Amino acid sequence: MRNKYLSLLPGLLVLLLFPMGPTAQNSKACALRCPPNSSCVNGTACRCTPGFISSSGEIFTDPLESCDDINECGPPSPVYCGSSADCQNTEGGYHCTCSPGYEPVSGATIFRNESENTCRDVDECSSGWHQCHNSTVCVNTVGSYRCHCRQGWEPKPGFQDKQRNTICKEISFPTWTAPSGIKSQGLSHFYKRIQDLGRNFSSASVLNTVQDLVQEMGDLLETPGDLKTLPFSEQHFVVTNLPFGLENVLRGVSKALPKGSFTFNSSAGIELSLEVQAPSYRNITLIQKQTKMMLTWDTVHDSGDSGLAVVGLLSTSGMDRFLAEAPLVLDAEELTTLYETHRGLLQENSHILLSDVISAFITNKDTENLRSPVTFVFQHSVTPGPREKVHCVYWEHGQNGSGHWDTRGCWVTSTRDNSTTCQCSHLSIFAVLMAHYSVQEEDPTLTVITYVGLSLSLLCLLLAALTFLLCKAIQNTSTSLHLQLSLCLFLAHLLFLTAIDRTENKVLCAIIAGALHYLYLASFTWMLLVGLHLFLSARNLMVVNYSTINRFMKKAMFPVGYGVPAVIVAISAASRPHLYGTPTSCWLHSEKGFKWGFLGPVCAIFSVNLAFFLMTLWILKSKLCSLNSEVSTLQNTRMLTFKATAQLFILGCTWFLGILQVGPAARVMAYLFTIINSLQGVFIFLVYCLLSQQVREQYRKWLKRIRKTKAESENYTLSSRTMSDVCKHSEET
Repeated sequence: MRNKYLSLLPGLLVLLLFPMGPTAQNSKACALRCPPNSSCVNGTACRCTPGFISSSGEIFTDPLESCDDINECGPPSPVYCGSSADCQNTEGGYHCTCSPGYEPVSGATIFRNESENTCRDVDECSSGWHQCHNSTVCVNTVGSYRCHCRQGWEPKPGFQDKQRNTICKEISFPTWTAPSGIKSQGLSHFYKRIQDLGRNFSSASVLNTVQDLVQEMGDLLETPGDLKTLPFSEQHFVVTNLPFGLENVLRGVSKALPKGSFTFNSSAGIELSLEVQAPSYRNITLIQKQTKMMLTWDTVHDSGDSGLAVVGLLSTSGMDRFLAEAPLVLDAEELTTLYETHRGLLQENSHILLSDVISAFITNKDTENLRSPVTFVFQHSVTPGPREKVHCVYWEHGQNGSGHWDTRGCWVTSTRDNSTTCQCSHLSIFAVLMAHYSVQEEDPTLTVITYVGLSLSLLCLLLAALTFLLCKAIQNTSTSLHLQLSLCLFLAHLLFLTAIDRTENKVLCAIIAGALHYLYLASFTWMLLVGLHLFLSARNLMVVNYSTINRFMKKAMFPVGYGVPAVIVAISAASRPHLYGTPTSCWLHSEKGFKWGFLGPVCAIFSVNLAFFLMTLWILKSKLCSLNSEVSTLQNTRMLTFKATAQLFILGCTWFLGILQVGPAARVMAYLFTIINSLQGVFIFLVYCLLSQQVREQYRKWLKRIRKTKAESENYTLSSRTMSDVCKHSEET
């Protein structure tokens, strides 16, 4: 019975707790009042609903906290809607919509993530949703559109092309007025025809207008009428106005041309080539019968304009009759190069135009200093002679408008028998001009002095080298230095005498020039070592340290004497090998300061040697003054003075006379330079051989030995003849 009631106890307990469980739980959970956008967790905590958060996090206990909206689209955003779509934040959530200029393909305007993105570009132009002015053409872009001026139209003042608010007007014919102060019926008729073309101009007839302009220019140049009777100054003034004016008009009206290549010809032989294209990275080449022009895109295009660009090349075959007599002005650098590479050059006698006169123009009007040079290839039938020089020239109109041919900013890159290639850093009116120069024959006296002096030096250097090698009594560090100097000078003078004018083969001439460059630099380097050794030896009189000097010179002289010149020549040959050899001699070209690869080291060496020489004299003077006066006789003083003076020639200090060959004294300095420096080998043999007592004694020994050998040879010959005669006599008996 008791067990029976115990089995009903769990059920009774459930019935008792069931009606009061929820009531007790709610009263415990709602004890804390939670803010909006949140719910109770228990009696002491609240939780923000999804899409909201408090400053303490998702769950908080402070009754003053608030739940604020989470900006799912703000940085750093965990939401990515995909390309061409934007994230839009909402209260407690977010959604994605297509960006302006795009529309969803599926038709659903909002979505939640990238996988649901179906946005595509809206073509505002074809759909009619654009706001372009009727003077422009709508061009769709990704996500937007732009308004372009129609072909043959340009933006009105105050507006820019390719904007949404662009307003355009039709291109007008540029103003081209006749030069003032010129009275010519032919010229007046020409400008009247130009004005008629301007009044009738329309963008639709631009091709006909350009052809008419070319034809009118050709007719004027073919039959100039009274233009040829004008003074040369007025002719130059007119001709300056014609191509520059036509260039300005063509630059203006060609904006109405469609994209492509165009060629226009006149019956008089004028040829116009136009290239109209959109921005690109390829180079542009315009080819005509006698001329070719090559330039890069960044040279053509104005960085502030992204529209079509125009490149023009105008060849005017009849222009040479007006400009042939115009003066030629060479820039300073080309003039210097011309006088150095053409020996004996006096002045320009005359010049002729080898090519047609051309005019080059581009859309960009700022052509004074181009980012990249423009290349021109001119064809011509005349081959330049030995006294003729080809120049790439442009027409400089000058302040008064009369004008002259100029070479500034233009240079010849190559020339052949029938073509010349030019490069210019600006655009203008160009031509290839050949100037004929009168040449002064070389001074025969200087030539004789050079050949006689160098021949005598060769003989003396050979004798000096043999002496330094064979005379054991004088062999030391000083002798080794003089031996190397003698060998280098001997080879350099020998190559100079035999091969300086071998310009027929350019490769061989370049090799000869390089060899001369090295041998003369090596000679000067050994002169520097001789000067250094002379100074150290003199200093040794004051401070006894001779063994250290000897060890230093023996270790350093060969690497320095032959290594330093090799490095200089190697750098010069690697940087500009084409500048070895000139049209008249196998020597260094003066272009771009290339000669300073020789003149720089030479000037430095003779300056240092002059300093060594003066310091040595000062040391010797101080030392000699401290000695007994009886030691130094008059004869010894004269000998020391002569030897000291001769050192100036041996150390190469007299090469400074070459720098003084300017002005009225140039001729005198040329004679002094030639005489003194051609006899450098004679001074070496005289000072170090003939004036050396040890060498003279060795010469006497050699002479005695030679005489003894000769006498023995004669005695032997005499005895041989005697024996022969005795034998013959005995046979006869």
